Amino acid sequence: MSKTTTLQDQVQAALAGLERKSTQRDRDNLKRFAISAPKAFGVSMTNMKALAKQLGRNHELAAALWDTGWYEARMLATLVDEPAWVTAAQMDRWCRDFDNWAICDTACFCLFDRTPHAWGMVPKWSKRRDEFQKRTAFALIWSLTVHDKLSDDKPFLQGLKLIENAAADDRNFVKKAVNMALRAIGKRNPALHVAAIATAKRLAESKEPAARWVGRDALRELESGKVRTRLVRKL
Repeated sequence: MSKTTTLQDQVQAALAGLERKSTQRDRDNLKRFAISAPKAFGVSMTNMKALAKQLGRNHELAAALWDTGWYEARMLATLVDEPAWVTAAQMDRWCRDFDNWAICDTACFCLFDRTPHAWGMVPKWSKRRDEFQKRTAFALIWSLTVHDKLSDDKPFLQGLKLIENAAADDRNFVKKAVNMALRAIGKRNPALHVAAIATAKRLAESKEPAARWVGRDALRELESGKVRTRLVRKL
């Protein structure tokens, strides 16, 4: 981009780039993968990542892309934003805009979990009523099990309490994220594996159908030989 290129020019160029990469197949895939995105071009994740790489990190551009309301532009925003510049207020504002699981999970795995505010937002979002806002709490726990290399077990143990509190929510995109967060904590290290299994066993005995499903499904993986073998290697 030249020095005279405005932010709006950059946004329009990005939107044009997305439109050029749109295909009917990718539009059909939105429905196939249960991604509700009324304002969408239909662009593969591979092509979105390639465009994000071309654009580079840019906090102002990320904010402007988000404000367009286009699904793929918002996905780009999560890929090009600069974690150090992201505020808790911005995270909360974007979370309120989430309308499908894909933007929720991508924001968590590619941006939110790299900010200093991540753990602070988890308990707040876990109490939200909206399905995708509540999902964000548990998608963020899930992503932090992968990308947070510095925290000790304490925040993850707190995460197990939030998981147990939310496990009875039978909405599809909430209970699946709760389940994945539970399984992910249990695979982080041997001590958390023990704690996660204890949580899963309590849920498996619950009177609530959603909680029973979360617990039983998590136990199938956490008690598997594959997971146990991998955790032994971490000792």
